[in-house]
Amino acid sequence: MNKFLKIKNRLSHYKKKIPVGSFAFASKISTFISKSAVKLNKQTQSSFQGSLSAHGKELFIKRLSYLLKAGIPIIQGLEMIKEQTRSNSQKRIIESLRVSVDNGQPLSAGLKRFKNVFGEFIISVVRVGEKTGTLDQNLDYLAEELKKRRLLKRKIVGSLVYPIFIAIATICITIFLIVFIFPKILPVLKSLNVPLPLVTRIFIGLSAFLSHYGLLTFAGLVVLIIAITLILKIPKVNFLLSRIIPSVPIIGQMMQNYYLTNITRTLGLLLRSNIILIEALEITAETTPNIVYKKILNEMKENISKGKNISNQFKKYPKFFPVLIPQMLAVGETTGNLSGSLIYVAEFYETEVDEMTKTLSNVLEPALMILMGVIVGSVVISIITPIYGITQHLNVK
Repeated sequence: MNKFLKIKNRLSHYKKKIPVGSFAFASKISTFISKSAVKLNKQTQSSFQGSLSAHGKELFIKRLSYLLKAGIPIIQGLEMIKEQTRSNSQKRIIESLRVSVDNGQPLSAGLKRFKNVFGEFIISVVRVGEKTGTLDQNLDYLAEELKKRRLLKRKIVGSLVYPIFIAIATICITIFLIVFIFPKILPVLKSLNVPLPLVTRIFIGLSAFLSHYGLLTFAGLVVLIIAITLILKIPKVNFLLSRIIPSVPIIGQMMQNYYLTNITRTLGLLLRSNIILIEALEITAETTPNIVYKKILNEMKENISKGKNISNQFKKYPKFFPVLIPQMLAVGETTGNLSGSLIYVAEFYETEVDEMTKTLSNVLEPALMILMGVIVGSVVISIITPIYGITQHLNVK
């Protein structure tokens, strides 16, 4: 950092001595160094911010809510939470919040310094709670929301763990049989001088290929996975994939319900916290990982700022927001309880996600077991069939 600044100052010092035309290149270098220094400074600051897991944020907010409800001052509460924390990075975050509050700043201002850790959603709800004097209640709402998000995500991940385990086990067993077992039996099969079945010849060829090019194939798969990961990060590709996801059977519907649950619950909680609708839509869009939903919510924000109706805005996107959502929002607008309608919709789709995860597990587990049996059975049959054929010839003789 100091080297960057020294070089920049030196270039500025020589600016007077260099003709205007000759200085153009040096000016570009100076600008580049300045931008690099700023970027490096931001990276350095962010590297010392620390981190909090989803469960860690939930526990921190829940503990602080309990302490405030018990009448303990916020500074003392932060100090108590810090003493009970084992992680050094979490201690640094909490200590920074304590110092910030001790210096007369609101808690939301301290949280804003760690925006990459807590996110705009938490900061906004805390800020409104401080303004309305309901900080403990808002923290309680936040803790409950974070808990529901964590459990919902765990359900989806949990429904995929067993199928992934079965798939990996199948691949490992198949590779073991082809790479280690087949080469030992292959000389015996070749010495028999009998026509080998097609399935045996296929596995013999596959065994020979993996024996010679196994490492190269593995490296190619790693490169392919990295390339696909990088391609998916391209905005246009990510946007296209996000549009296709709802059309994918079972998985796509489950992911769409997951997004709808988080969007409606976040929006409902923000409105319940007395955040205006336009700001609530902006925060919800920022916290949504799906780029298509993010774009739609930002478009809604622009249209609602022009005086348009929110239920009609959701009705414009039937592929991404089913008819239940605009219907319930219309009821909420009529009754003046829009936040309650959104929370109801969130609970409805959370139940849908729960049922779909159970259905997915019930469907995938037996299907994968059958697939595993077919693959491993094919390898075993390719070994046994030639031996059985020879024994038949021996019996004839």
